[in-house]
Amino acid sequence: MQDPLLRFAVRGKRALVTGASKGIGQVEAVVLAQAGADVAIVGRDRAGLEETAAQVTATGRQCLIIEADMLTVEGPRFAAAEALRRFGTIDILVNNAGIARIHPILELSLSDWEDTLAVNLRAPFLLAQALVPKMIEQRSGKIINVSSQAGVVALDEHGAYAASKGGLNMLTKVMASEWGRHNIQVNAVCPTVIITPMGTEVWGDPKKSEPMLAKIPLRRFGQPVEVADLILFLASSAADLITGDTILIDGGYTAL
Repeated sequence: MQDPLLRFAVRGKRALVTGASKGIGQVEAVVLAQAGADVAIVGRDRAGLEETAAQVTATGRQCLIIEADMLTVEGPRFAAAEALRRFGTIDILVNNAGIARIHPILELSLSDWEDTLAVNLRAPFLLAQALVPKMIEQRSGKIINVSSQAGVVALDEHGAYAASKGGLNMLTKVMASEWGRHNIQVNAVCPTVIITPMGTEVWGDPKKSEPMLAKIPLRRFGQPVEVADLILFLASSAADLITGDTILIDGGYTAL
């Protein structure tokens, strides 16, 4: 039996992480590098990407910076092509980039609706479509889609966001069904509020955060590294039998 430390590592693998200039994506990229992966990081903020790259290369792993906008059709396709050009293949795809446009449904603009679905749902589809053929060829691959508890339970003023994440959860299951025969595992992780710039922007007001915290048995929001550690587990060989799942990391919110 393989050493457990090796089962939970990703040594020699090549990963692509979107939305890696800050927040959860930045921490994910560093954690994967600490566990042995070379990482392609994707985002729009060059300064943020360079900060992430410095942390990745400090672990001794390679880091490829790719500036691309997940809001466009061309952005995900360009990111995939650049990663394949540099690394030859991607073993681990982490679809982390996301946006949240928070409005009551009756006040939600069509552009906010379309932008949210483009980044949160269309971009993961396009990236997987571009990267999975190589995974099929090598008969191995891991895809982790960063979803949300809002894709599982209703949350007021999150109509577009919840629809995009609920769609991502079902896309995850269909990917797992179609690609499982090729030894590709596809899962979604569904965090509660995570203390990132986006999380603070939406939930920073105590009038809004306190009622939410009251619904979480652990009475706290999450930290980016807690999501990153779950993603590392799913990316490792220790999780080879787990596919098609939506894993909640929500402090017990959905247990009530």
